[in-house]
Amino acid sequence: MMRKDASRAARLPRASAIAACLSAIFAAACAVGPDYRPPELPSEAARPFAGADPDYFVDGEAPGEWWRLYDDDALDAAIREALEANTDLRAAAANLARAAAVLREARGGRLPSTTLDASSTSGEQRFVQLQQSISFEDTVYDAGFDVAYQVDLFGRVRRAVEAARADAAAAEAVYHAAQITVAAETARAWASACATRLELAAAQRNLELQQESLALTERLLEAGRGTALDVARAAAAVERTRASIPELEAAHIGALYRLAVLMGRAPTDYPAAAAECAQPPRVAQAIPVGDGAALLSRRPDVREAERRLAAATARIGVATADLYPSVRFVGSAGAVALSAGDLDSGDSSRWSLGPVLSWTFPNRSIVRARLAQARADADAALAAFDGAWLDALREVESALTSYAKERERVEALTNARRHASDAARLAHARFDAGQVSFLDVLQAEAALAEAEIALARAQGRAADLEISLFLALGGGWGPR
Repeated sequence: MMRKDASRAARLPRASAIAACLSAIFAAACAVGPDYRPPELPSEAARPFAGADPDYFVDGEAPGEWWRLYDDDALDAAIREALEANTDLRAAAANLARAAAVLREARGGRLPSTTLDASSTSGEQRFVQLQQSISFEDTVYDAGFDVAYQVDLFGRVRRAVEAARADAAAAEAVYHAAQITVAAETARAWASACATRLELAAAQRNLELQQESLALTERLLEAGRGTALDVARAAAAVERTRASIPELEAAHIGALYRLAVLMGRAPTDYPAAAAECAQPPRVAQAIPVGDGAALLSRRPDVREAERRLAAATARIGVATADLYPSVRFVGSAGAVALSAGDLDSGDSSRWSLGPVLSWTFPNRSIVRARLAQARADADAALAAFDGAWLDALREVESALTSYAKERERVEALTNARRHASDAARLAHARFDAGQVSFLDVLQAEAALAEAEIALARAQGRAADLEISLFLALGGGWGPR
């Protein structure tokens, strides 16, 4: 026992010296390759939006959970369910979890690796001595552990961790983009179901009026007061309207099926409230849209592109570090004995410690080619980032203009419907006074029905463009 303690004490000064040496190496370590700095955007990117018509938009922070502006509890519940159960979101969440695991793996490169091993080897040795063959068998027992540590002398591990961290942040941005898309597509499917039902009701009303007009023209023909041409025209109008109804019915049920799948349900398990909705959702107030600077900090696709650029820049450092020597400290300790019972004897102990240097030299063409690849990847990532923020601004400007113009169209069609309603009311009054025929009344009613169909179609398109605008504005997920 005293011999073991003495042996241990003799090893302590040597271990302290090794630790001091390692500290000196770590202090001198550096990370090669470029240090990443986020690219600066031109001042034009931060300007207010040119298409922000003050009649429909106001300055201010764009809403996060924008669908709450519709003040529709059933729609809110549908979007919440979609955000919890949508299959695309589940896949994005799995990709995010994988990126986090890759980051943990990269961070593990900073820590030493250890290996425990134990072996028992039996063998026979034979040799000739003084013309006499001699042989003997023996068994060697070996148990111990090995420790290896990669000295990050040129920052290879550090840059790899930077790249993995940026990749994880990019995956998080992708997940946020999936959330925004799922919320928007759920609201779009809901609005489509409401709009097609509204248009379907208008088309059915128009069909009823045209059927009445056809019956009247047929009676007039029988009475000798009409023509076959009038009957043919009325019949053609009936069939045109009748032909439009199946298409609207298919669009209505298709929107409901799409809504159910977005919510993670079977297609036929759509919400009853969506099937009964007869008016597309609409934000009654002016929409806050912010400016370009707020948009680019909010849009997850822009954040993803910036993080991809950061990762590509860090990988230049990883490739650059391969131009320099790699240093590992390898240590081993254990015991070797001819008997398993002697492994704990002080005479059987063994240990070793020392650096291992590896360096690809002088042929470094492969390493330099990999470095050129990493630089090209960074250039491509920078171009993708520039494209991302330019596309983001274009999408918002286009969405603002399209929505504002469609709102103007809805207002004009609303006025047209009001005038058509006034004309139908006057036609009824003049018919009651005996001033016009009932055919004039039916024609006025048909004009009103057509105005209602056009208005319903425009309201559905306005709802769709409104959702596209919220989608372009980037929702409210992720860092601001």
